[in-house]
Amino acid sequence: MAAASPASVPLRDIAFAVAVATVLADSSVVILALPDILGQFDTTVARVAWVLTAFNLVLAAAAVPAAYLARRHATAVFAVGLVVFAGASLWCALAGDLTTLLVARGVQALGGAGVACAALEVMTATAASEAVASRRWAAAGVIGMAVGPAIGGALTELLSWQAIFVAQVPVVLVLAALVGVRTPPRLHPAGTPRLWANAALVMTSAALTAALFLVVLLLINGWGMTPLGAAATVTVMPVAAIVAGRLTAHRGGPLVRAAAGAVALAGGLAALGVMPGAAVAWTLVPQVLVGAGLGMAVESLTEVALFDVPHPTVHAGWTVAARHAGVVLGILVLTPVFVADLDRQQVRASEAVTSLVLDAGIDPMTKVTLARAGVEIINTSHERVPDLDPLFAKVTPREEDRPAFAALHARLEEQLERAATTAALRSFLTAAGFALLALAPIAMARRRRAAT
Repeated sequence: MAAASPASVPLRDIAFAVAVATVLADSSVVILALPDILGQFDTTVARVAWVLTAFNLVLAAAAVPAAYLARRHATAVFAVGLVVFAGASLWCALAGDLTTLLVARGVQALGGAGVACAALEVMTATAASEAVASRRWAAAGVIGMAVGPAIGGALTELLSWQAIFVAQVPVVLVLAALVGVRTPPRLHPAGTPRLWANAALVMTSAALTAALFLVVLLLINGWGMTPLGAAATVTVMPVAAIVAGRLTAHRGGPLVRAAAGAVALAGGLAALGVMPGAAVAWTLVPQVLVGAGLGMAVESLTEVALFDVPHPTVHAGWTVAARHAGVVLGILVLTPVFVADLDRQQVRASEAVTSLVLDAGIDPMTKVTLARAGVEIINTSHERVPDLDPLFAKVTPREEDRPAFAALHARLEEQLERAATTAALRSFLTAAGFALLALAPIAMARRRRAAT
């Protein structure tokens, strides 16, 4: 193997870590853009969720084959994966319909699988040890997944959702230019995957889906926040994940940290489900718990899966497959629950709108106009929280009715926000259940390690 100069090794390590973070961020980077994609392609929540599902499903399926291929041709797999990822990212940005976007996301995931798995192989070639490389690789993946939504939300608000994919092209092409490490094929048996650690990763990743996907829908579609405002709000999670990961890195064993992380994750999700009001402040402490759970659980479980194994790259492929299979599981289970509850709350909101309008102290004819139009807007806003602003903008109240008119508008908005918050209850509690289910395989993994 050609030795890398001391000055170039840190740069390559950073480049590989950035590549892993970029690819794994794509499992969540479009979350804050989903409301915009939902509106542009005039589709449903269930269909737009496939923008996430398609990427994570293909990545989960391709990760292990990519890891085995990287044992023989790590540098080539890494470089080709980056080029495919860049090309597919541009294709995503140019997609004119949802079907094209979904196909492009699948191709993007194929390239991403090669990048994520081969990166550990080439990082091992330059790091002081396999353990050091594995820790850097795992941390890069956690950070990427955690910061993805905030970055995507900022780009969506400042430019457009297409900018998320355009911005990735120069980044990955620059990274491809930095590839120069040669790695010899390592063909000895990789051994069996750490079943229990990976099973726990499936459950924690399924739980995290609610924290990322549903929180964003609640903030933007439910509470009317802008993508930039929502991005600022959800930065609490990655900050908490990074801080918790660093503070607990050497405290207790990795499985103890993983169990603590699963409990924190479950607590944060349950707290999101029972928020007493539609206010950002109510989300902050739950997000801290979710982020801390992410920082402790996912990184620790990845460490367990890669610890003292004959070929870390293959086992890294299994962890990628487990994490993204969990995301798919979470989306497929939670989306229909959320949609059904949202539709149920819309019926109740329709009844509340009629009652509030009829009780308002405004002109009777204005009441009738608002009640009819308001109910129609709600009933035609399938799987979405309706926007009543255009309705109130079109109606001109009498001068003496203006204070009551404005108060009615505020009460109706509050009612709809409350309905959206309530609609997420079962989904958040289901996700908390996923996090608690992770405790069973964590206990089995601990028992297995103690026996050996």
